[in-house]
Amino acid sequence: MLIGILQCGHALDSLLEQTGDYDQMFADLLDGHGFTFKTWDVVDMDFPDDGSSADGWIITGSKHGVYEDHAFIPPLESLIRDIHDRGSPMVGICFGHQIIAQALGGTVQKFDGGWAVGHQTYDFANRGTTHLNAWHQDQVLQAPKGAKVLASNDFCANAALLYGDRALTIQAHPEFGGTVVSELVSNRRGTADYPDDLMDRALAQKNAATDAQSIAQDMAAFLKGTFEVAI
Repeated sequence: MLIGILQCGHALDSLLEQTGDYDQMFADLLDGHGFTFKTWDVVDMDFPDDGSSADGWIITGSKHGVYEDHAFIPPLESLIRDIHDRGSPMVGICFGHQIIAQALGGTVQKFDGGWAVGHQTYDFANRGTTHLNAWHQDQVLQAPKGAKVLASNDFCANAALLYGDRALTIQAHPEFGGTVVSELVSNRRGTADYPDDLMDRALAQKNAATDAQSIAQDMAAFLKGTFEVAI
C-alpha cells in the first residue's frame, strides 16, 4: 500500500542527521505495517497530480499556521477536499489535523490559553488515558460538521477527530520522541511567547513514556480500512 506523505514543513537542521525529516519520522513510526512511502514537499510547492496518486495519505506538522497567507495552503486544501471526495484515507498530525479541519469547514485559531509543549495526557475514546508529545498553540476550535471527537483533554477539546472512514486527525505528535522535544526546547527557548516553566517541564519529561506505538497501530489500521471505534 502506497502512502503519500504531504510534507508541510521541515525538521530542524540539528535533527536531520538524528531522526531524518518529518517524512522519515513517519516512515519509522509506521515501520512494520507493510507500507511504502512517497513524499511530496507541499510546503515547497511540490504537489501530486491529484488525490489518486497514493492509496492513503499522511499530512505532517509545520511551523506555519493554517490560517496564514502561504502559497501552499490553498492548493493543499483543494487536494484535501479531492482526497476526501475520492474516499481515500487521510491521517493528519498537528498542522495536518488543523488543515484538514479548515479545508472541510472547521475553524482553527491561535488558542488564547497558550502552548502545549512536550509530554501531554489525553482521553482517547478507544484507548482511554493516552500519553503523547505535543507542540502547538493553534487549535481546532470548531470541528467540521460530521467530525467526531476521538480525544480531548482540559487544554485541547478537539485533540483528535474522526471523519468516518475518510480522515483520522491528531493534534499531538506520535512521531516525536525525546530527541525531537529536546532539540525544539533548545532551539525555541526564549523566542515567541514560550513560558520558561513550560520549557523546563518539557525538557524534564523529554524521556517520559508515551503511547506512540499504540497510536501508530491506530494510524496503520485507519489507512488500511480496519480501524474500528464506537464514539
